Amino acid sequence: MSGFNMKVTPEITRLTDICYENSQIPVELYGRYDVKRGLRDLNGQGVLAGLTKISNVQAYRMEDGKKIPCEGELSYRGINVEDLTQGFIQDGRLGFEEVTYLLLFGRLPDPDELESFKHLLAAQRSLPRNFVRDVIMKAPSRDMMNTLSRSVLTLYSYDNNPEDISLPNVLRQCLNLISVFPMLSVYGYQAYNHYMRGKSLYIHQPSRELSTAENILRLLRPDKKYTALEATILDLALILHMEHGGGNNSTFTIHVVSSSGTDTYSAIAAALGSLKGPKHGGANIKVVKMFQDMEKHVTDFRDEEQVSDYLKKLLHKEAFDKRGLIYGIGHAIYSISDPRAQIFKGFVEKLAQEKGRHEEYELYSMVERLAPKIIGEERHIYKGVSANVDFYSGFVYSMLDLPIELYTPMFAIARIVGWSAHRMEELINTDKIIRPAYKNVQDALRYQVLSER
Repeated sequence: MSGFNMKVTPEITRLTDICYENSQIPVELYGRYDVKRGLRDLNGQGVLAGLTKISNVQAYRMEDGKKIPCEGELSYRGINVEDLTQGFIQDGRLGFEEVTYLLLFGRLPDPDELESFKHLLAAQRSLPRNFVRDVIMKAPSRDMMNTLSRSVLTLYSYDNNPEDISLPNVLRQCLNLISVFPMLSVYGYQAYNHYMRGKSLYIHQPSRELSTAENILRLLRPDKKYTALEATILDLALILHMEHGGGNNSTFTIHVVSSSGTDTYSAIAAALGSLKGPKHGGANIKVVKMFQDMEKHVTDFRDEEQVSDYLKKLLHKEAFDKRGLIYGIGHAIYSISDPRAQIFKGFVEKLAQEKGRHEEYELYSMVERLAPKIIGEERHIYKGVSANVDFYSGFVYSMLDLPIELYTPMFAIARIVGWSAHRMEELINTDKIIRPAYKNVQDALRYQVLSER
């Protein structure tokens, strides 16, 4: 049997036990040596590791030297995201391309610049000849993030100048990847759906006349049709996931890997590997599955007592995955509110009305209201908690008929914009490799010859 398909044998288990025994580090050593584990201090505050102009996350204000929790704020290039989204929504426009320009270049485009930039992205929206057949269809995977990473790394081979990390060349590569990520993601899913699940195969060509959000819906659906509200809310979801400060795991990965001088394809693939992790990019999937489990165990969705009992069972590790978490509630930075969830919520209700799923929306709203209170009572936490953007995004994707396999790739389609901006910022501002220190806590051992072991 091939090693790739070999089962975990007793010998593998035995070797794992040896590895575990000799690799454990006592927790108290982190305090003794003042190690900021995970680059966070004892209060959970991120250790300052860099400077950025790209975005800012704010969850507290300083008064008399004390941190006072406040309503969460997120800004892109200094512009409040709420004001930014209201700007194009009031004009009846989709905003993905406009916000992409802002994040990459540091200012909003004028009308001519915006139109020119849209044409530039549209012109990039194509894959090399036979790439879909020879790469995407060749070895379909059940995990779309792995498919996406493989496609990105393979595109290196089709680039005539892949190693050049001068800014114009990196910008060219980033714009191309931003443009083709929807195709790589959706085509990867279509290949999986056909070859591994026996469903019909649909490979639609993108339209140069449509926006990124519209093209995603066009590529995914057999009839290529969608409503204006569907396109608007998917566009908004992508914008709210585009960027979130320099300290999140995948963006920090981009800075670390870019600082080594590697190529764009390798840097983006590294960030994809980070985002794939369920602690980072898979949270909205957990929210959807949690609600599916809730619907099996709560007989009346309007009964607050029943819903509250289920939420308490989640915290007591008696329900769903028994991890003790209410997914979608709480955030590492935000306490009183996540501005992305606040912006999203009104549009979620409109889409639920259009899709005839208002009862589900009411259940989500009830959980959003009840969960922070229950967590506060059960956990005696020192700061407030609130719904985060993942709380509603999975529900939105399900209403848009996006398959669950594409939830995390949707995050990647959005976040590659922020990754690209941070990659260029790293290349512009430093020529030093990011290399944190690790303290060795292994006792010195004497070498034993083989016959004495």
